[in-house]
Amino acid sequence: MAVYCRGSRGAEVRRIQEELAKRGLYSGPLDGIFGGGTESAVARFQRRSDLLVDGKVGEQTWGALFGDEPVAEPEIVREGLDYRCLALTGAFETSRPVPDCFSGVTGDFDGQGLSFGVLQWNLGQGSLQPLFKEMAHNHPSLLEEVCHEHYPELKAVFTSSPEEQMSWVRSVQDPVRHRIEEPWYGLLKTLGRQQEFQQIQVEHAQGLYRSALELCREYGLWSQRAVALMFDIKVQNGSIRSLTKVQIERDFERLPSTLSPQELEVARMEIVANRRAEAASARWVEDVRRRKLTIARGEGVVHGHNYFLWEQYGLGLESFA
Repeated sequence: MAVYCRGSRGAEVRRIQEELAKRGLYSGPLDGIFGGGTESAVARFQRRSDLLVDGKVGEQTWGALFGDEPVAEPEIVREGLDYRCLALTGAFETSRPVPDCFSGVTGDFDGQGLSFGVLQWNLGQGSLQPLFKEMAHNHPSLLEEVCHEHYPELKAVFTSSPEEQMSWVRSVQDPVRHRIEEPWYGLLKTLGRQQEFQQIQVEHAQGLYRSALELCREYGLWSQRAVALMFDIKVQNGSIRSLTKVQIERDFERLPSTLSPQELEVARMEIVANRRAEAASARWVEDVRRRKLTIARGEGVVHGHNYFLWEQYGLGLESFA
């Protein structure tokens, strides 16, 4: 049975926030992120309803909020493994839960002009342009509807040279904070929320997902959580270099033979996580380590957000086969 508490994220949390807001108990953002404000509002509701005051939304509190309705299972756990891996890494990349992670927008802070979407595809490396072109080809009327009078300008941008594209996107953002200005920020966020554009993002991530499966087989890993780990490595780090692979395999050989299959799987994932982090640029070692160990161990804190992979994403030690 699902329990929603601090660190939980997603559409169900947003629903809890909306219900608490209707009751005058919550005035924070309806962002689907169960933070301290949501926890406080839940505790206030529990106190008023003579329930156990623990700030968590389990069976009793959910029923009191929604008329004895059974606790809703997070919608994402019914999605395929490829989608769940994408959503987790997208949450790391954008610091937003599903579905908002699909509309993450950042400016030129890293020299890439514009980064957009669940995996922060960008103009600088040429990875974002194919998504826009596919949207314009497959769903031109929807794209025009979203952008209305700005559609001709956007269409012209994505048929211009890479230099012109970078010049344009830098002209529509704050040069110091690199925040995309309105109306473009709002238009991009709206586009990212469209199911058609989200599906394009899922399809463009399939190559990374297949590579993650291959890496799991290469390193003898078998769990769904291992696929999530390798997928995150493919997105954030590219891959695993040959020297790092030698170190990982040497560490594997040193593991005790008394470990259960599940314990061995976690221990191997921790080795992969630590070795890949140590191979990263010195500036990013600890950021990579936190992300990768959170996946390996099934829970952790990344960029100030709590993650519980089984409860939030249905990612556990079940076999991906």
